[in-house]
Parts: sequence; C-alpha cells; structure tokens
Amino acid sequence: MIIGADLPGSWLYSEWVPDPSQPPRAALVSRACRGADPAGPQDRHSRRRRGDELRAAVHAAALEELHQRGFGELTMDAVAARARTGKATLYRYWPNKLELVADALNWFQSPYAPPSAHGDLRAQLLAVLRHIADDLDSPKGVAVRSLISEMIRSPELASAVRPHLADPAPVWILEVLRCAAVHGEVPAAALTPRIAAVGPDLIRAHVVLNGTPVPETVLTEIVDCVLLPLLRDYTPHDHHLPADS
Repeated sequence: MIIGADLPGSWLYSEWVPDPSQPPRAALVSRACRGADPAGPQDRHSRRRRGDELRAAVHAAALEELHQRGFGELTMDAVAARARTGKATLYRYWPNKLELVADALNWFQSPYAPPSAHGDLRAQLLAVLRHIADDLDSPKGVAVRSLISEMIRSPELASAVRPHLADPAPVWILEVLRCAAVHGEVPAAALTPRIAAVGPDLIRAHVVLNGTPVPETVLTEIVDCVLLPLLRDYTPHDHHLPADS
C-alpha cells in the first residue's frame, strides 16, 4: 500500500490540490494517526478544512470505522460523522466505501527511503522487513488486519478489494536485490516478484496468527533462515513438463 498513490485507472484525486498554507502532509498524517483532529485544537471549529487537511481527517475516520465496525458494517454516513464533514463531500471524491477505504490505506502508508546502494545485504533486508512490521503495528496496520480477516472469510470481498490496493514491499525488496546483484552478492535470476514477496508475506502471516508487534527475532530468522539461503543458492528451474516420449 503506497502512501498517496492514485489507484490504478482512477480519476478520483485529480481535484486534490495541496494548499501551501496548510501543515505539511507528514504532520497531518501524524496527527490523524494519534487520533487528533488534523486541523488542530485551536481552529477545529473556526474554519473550513480543505485539501490535504480534510483528506487526512476523512481517511483517519475511515480507518477508525474500519477497525471498529469492519468493512461490512462501515458506512459513508458514519465516516462523515466521525470526520465532522458532510456526506456529500465524501461522495464528491469517493463514489463508494471501497474506493474510500483503499485510498485511506494507501494514504497512511508510512514513507520508506530506499537503502544505500552500497549497504550490507543482510542489514538492508532487515531494515525493509522492520519497516513493514512497524507499519503493521501502526493505527493503519490495525485497520489493515481487520480488513484482511474479513477478506479471508469473504472471497467476494477479497476479489473486490485486491485490485484497489498497491503493495510497495516487494518493490523495496527488489531494489535491495538489484543493488546486491550489481555487486555479485545474489544472482540476477533471483530478482523476481515472487522471491521479493517471500519476506513481506511471512511477516503478514506471523501478524495474522500472532498479532503485533513482530519480535526482532522473527525478522532475523526470516532473513537468516529463509531469505539469505534462498537468494544465495537460487538456481532458476525450467518448470515445463517433459515432452511425451
């Protein structure tokens, strides 16, 4: 889930123009994640929120509703009431709750700076996995876990939600592997989306079964016992069935 990323093929966010007079986006996200009104206490009732400020308030409200009610019981009316805005404002930018929840999850993805091209492979993999684990332990991560639980129970919901969510974690891993391949630490053939998804998927599986926070020992075991052996000994295989004799 990518912070601020437009959903594929979506027109919804072309009207959101950042206002230079408003607080920086990072501050808005931080306030919303703490449960505070993004407008701040001094002007909560004194002026109309717009742009990124309003968007952050709506997204925070949507994630809280998702956590408390679940996607099935979440309504646009409840989100509007929690965000202290009109339902018409929500429908102006999000035609339904699926688009709203997907955008909120993307918006609250904490940013991650790509690792140095000259760093240690093990340390870089640990840094990426640690960031993913911390993100799952954030207020957004709580909402994500609620949604994942519903998606497991409802294949129809999973099919509807999945195309609207972007997962940057394999991209981060692929960038680490690309740098490692340049320095000869891993074979170039190992740079595949499936291999890049192994670490993030193992973390999510741990969180679904055990909750958060993810212990550092778990991250270390994933890197040392799974990723590094897989990467350094990786040999591509031809999966085609042999021809009939």
